Amino acid sequence: MTHLVRTSVLAIVIGMASQGVFAAQDNDDFVEDASAKGVAEVEAGKLAQEKGTSADVKSFAEMMIKDHSAANEKLKTLATSKNLEVSDDAQLMDKAKAMILELRSAKSFDQAYANNQVKAHEATIKLFEEEAANGKDADLKAFATETLPKLKAHLSQAQALAKAHGGDAAQ
Repeated sequence: MTHLVRTSVLAIVIGMASQGVFAAQDNDDFVEDASAKGVAEVEAGKLAQEKGTSADVKSFAEMMIKDHSAANEKLKTLATSKNLEVSDDAQLMDKAKAMILELRSAKSFDQAYANNQVKAHEATIKLFEEEAANGKDADLKAFATETLPKLKAHLSQAQALAKAHGGDAAQ
């Protein structure tokens, strides 16, 4: 049952990220939203390591865990120096639990994960592009600007993964 709740929470969080529920408005919002998306990527990657069936999905998930953990730590250090709050696992799970209405079982975890990664990275890129262009803090703008190329590379890889697994988010 706990595994089902965790899976449900992650599906909702990734869905929220893909629908742009988190929109940057100021420094606090950007840090909170970016850290929440980062934690969601790490947790989804861990779930994919556990539930994924193909080597390419597990490899991509490993990269997500590594890259997003590193970005999360960098953002946390930057935010702490500016007295801004960073989302943690517990906060993220609490947010997502409150929004769970229903979870449909996917035919293929690998396909669902790949599709969600495309959507999540599209939303994250939008958030980071907005911060890079219009952010109020020079250090946060620099963080967003330097993180964007890796996020765009992740999106490209997620699109290829979705295409390989018959996903509908492969465009």
